[in-house]
Amino acid sequence: MKSVLIVYNQANNERVEYMLDMLQIRGFTFWENVQGRGNENGEPHRGTHTWPEMNNAILTVVPDDKVDDLLLSVRKLDKRNEEVGIRAFVWNIEQMV
Repeated sequence: MKSVLIVYNQANNERVEYMLDMLQIRGFTFWENVQGRGNENGEPHRGTHTWPEMNNAILTVVPDDKVDDLLLSVRKLDKRNEEVGIRAFVWNIEQMV
């Protein structure tokens, strides 16, 4: 099992949930209004007058064989509009209850 954290501009919310539905990834935890800044060319997303955009984040735990498809979908979404931004991070899950 792997844990995948997806952080993305809130403008992509419907696309990300649709992506999870298409990959039959049902379970996730969702955070709204996540602040941050990308480490390459990303501008701050702070919800302020100067930096008004905000991010959302989804954490999901998936079988190992779904990770590559999920990351491919994230890459495709990022290529659609690189200015908006989306990133995914993967961790091993050692145990789960």
